[in-house]
Amino acid sequence: MNGVWCVLSKFRLNRITREWTIYIWLIYLPYALSDYFPIKSESDVRWLLLALLFLITYILVTEVRKWRVVTMPLEILITGIFSLFAFNNYLIIFPGWQISSILASRPKKQFYWFACAYYLFLIGGLIRLNSYHPGILDFHNVEIVGLLFPIVSPLFAYALTSSMIQQRQLHQTNRRLQTIVQRDERERIARDLHDTLGQSFSMITIKTELAKKLLQKAPERVGSELDDIETTSRQNLQMVRKIVNDLHQKSISETLLEQSKNLAEVAVLVTTTGEEQALKWPTLIQGRFSAAMSEALTNVIRHAKAHSVQVTFTSDAQQYQVTIQDDGRGGKFNRSGSNGISGMQARMLEGKGTFEITQNRNGTLVTLTLPKE
Repeated sequence: MNGVWCVLSKFRLNRITREWTIYIWLIYLPYALSDYFPIKSESDVRWLLLALLFLITYILVTEVRKWRVVTMPLEILITGIFSLFAFNNYLIIFPGWQISSILASRPKKQFYWFACAYYLFLIGGLIRLNSYHPGILDFHNVEIVGLLFPIVSPLFAYALTSSMIQQRQLHQTNRRLQTIVQRDERERIARDLHDTLGQSFSMITIKTELAKKLLQKAPERVGSELDDIETTSRQNLQMVRKIVNDLHQKSISETLLEQSKNLAEVAVLVTTTGEEQALKWPTLIQGRFSAAMSEALTNVIRHAKAHSVQVTFTSDAQQYQVTIQDDGRGGKFNRSGSNGISGMQARMLEGKGTFEITQNRNGTLVTLTLPKE
């Protein structure tokens, strides 16, 4: 029990804020336990202690992803006991919303297993309730109306959360497509620059070299002037080529659009934070991050066995930063015959940035940074 409280003490306020849609349901917990107040017997004490265990499990399900394989079955078991033996069908509503919302981003078969367990407990409790109080489930009974919410809660929560996820993904996809259209326009400008200024500067260079051979007057002055023209011309030509290369860099939106399709094929949900602001980062910065992000997200598909991945973009006065957090199993970061991690590290070092990969309680965290120079 001390270990559980140690874990609970490490929770962050901002994490709770992000999960408000799950925690807000706890305001109904006193009502669900109102039958046990005031305490009149040892039975009430036992049910309240079990309710306390439920509350701890409810929080752990929300906060500690690694434990969900144990805490989610435990939560539905506890609320199922209330339904079967205490005829309390209100407490089971909590996992009906919480777990269904979590499983909306997981493979459907996991929700099917949960729904089967949920309705088995609920139906079993109703059968026992009717055996102890015959006729209580008559459709003319007012209390039967109260069962409608426990019955529809898992299905409604799952459908609502799935719809929200799909809408968010659609919005992100549309935004990325818009960015690709803008990139096509940049490519058109790049072609125009290459076909006009680039060709023009090439001709200037050729004519300058020819003029150096033909001019005979004041060679001590003309030669140096022509050398300056030639040098300037070559520098401008290199500058144009650099601009063209920068415009051809793959953008962050392009990478996310491409990798989101790949992740969707293996049932991995990808969400982003700060993406809209990252689209305004310099083209060269986006290009470096895109190459490393592509490798990191490919590793999630190949090795992590994750269900979801969160990509976060932030920046301050000194640097740009991208973090990629999955909820997979983690494991060895250096594999024989694999150059993925070394490649990501090399790309960051090339831009005088940093690369870090660590394993935390949620899965694997990749942190990429580049300085603002």
